[in-house]
Amino acid sequence: MKPATLLICAFLFLTSCVTSKPAPITQAEIVRRTQELSDAVAPGNKDPWKEYFADDAMYFDEQGHNMDKVALVASIEPLRAGVSGNIKVQNSQFHLAGDTAIHSYDMDESETVQGQNLHARYHATDTWMYRNGQWRIIAGQVLRYYEDPAAGVADVSKFLDYAGTYELAPGDRAVVTNENGKLFVQRGTGPKVELVPEVADIFFRKGVEGRRLFHYAGGKVDSMIDRRNNEDIVWKKVE
Repeated sequence: MKPATLLICAFLFLTSCVTSKPAPITQAEIVRRTQELSDAVAPGNKDPWKEYFADDAMYFDEQGHNMDKVALVASIEPLRAGVSGNIKVQNSQFHLAGDTAIHSYDMDESETVQGQNLHARYHATDTWMYRNGQWRIIAGQVLRYYEDPAAGVADVSKFLDYAGTYELAPGDRAVVTNENGKLFVQRGTGPKVELVPEVADIFFRKGVEGRRLFHYAGGKVDSMIDRRNNEDIVWKKVE
């Protein structure tokens, strides 16, 4: 083989190696695209969602919906009349490994519904992959940060009814006490935690999902209900 031919073959080989490598993508570009997707939610602009998601993408939203790209794009609809909002991408974390990029970030959502302001925070993780000369999202998942409800006003006259010892199983007890117009619960030797009223007979613990309710039978409290995701754990009142 002639030297010139060898040089041409070597050049073509090197060129093919270079072009087969993933085109570099930066964290800043991924954040820009993610913000573009977020900005498209309120007006119901489907175009970025069509562009940046792979045709075989999997997406899991904060409500537990498992969607393919067709269902995901179809879910992007304009906000109803009288509703406005925006989403800001924050706290971006980025990891690039070859043809795959992981982007984990927070979404800070502000919404106004007929003049009333709402706020929510979410955490999302997207997996981007370089295929067919393009970076596209192949999988995404969103989780919602838990927020305590607004504290309400309890019927303090019932606190004496609520006070007492409750048993989940032999040896597993919790004591509810009424202290200066506030209700507390202590499980075993654990810390004493305030039961904050949400409404008259429903209580929550700060930073903990779920509710505590007290059940009456025959005019007396016979149990404390620990309600988690609409399922109940019942503590029987023993003292």
